[in-house]
Amino acid sequence: MTITLQSLKPQKGARRRKLRKGRGIAAGQGASCGFGMRGQKSRSGRPTRPGFEGGQMPLYRRIPKLKHFELVNPSRFTVLNVARLADCKAGSTVNLDSLVKDGIVTSPKHPLKVLGNGELNVKLTVQAAAFTASARAKIEAAGGTCEVI
Repeated sequence: MTITLQSLKPQKGARRRKLRKGRGIAAGQGASCGFGMRGQKSRSGRPTRPGFEGGQMPLYRRIPKLKHFELVNPSRFTVLNVARLADCKAGSTVNLDSLVKDGIVTSPKHPLKVLGNGELNVKLTVQAAAFTASARAKIEAAGGTCEVI
């Protein structure tokens, strides 16, 4: 037997008759049609929007505030401590390209961010996407300058 669109029909028992509500007590869903007596959920139309929890902060708004949820668009940086800059030549300009050339940074996937761990005694012009407050203070204390690019 070949199956055609005309020959398709639901399996026996798959489709049930529609409940005829409000048609008297003998019909099983008479009068209030299974909605109870009074209240918000017995009124016509949709009682509440999807996700409504009676005024409590709903789940879809609570979830992002909980721990262990990753940021959607996190800021990614190639980080470098001030102590690693101490090997650079005095008076030179330090940026991501020069650090890769010198072998200090090996995988420059993201913009450079300078962190303040360690000491610096060399005067440098440092060009980076971001600096921590302590890194900026240590570079400027050594006589250097910080340029945000």
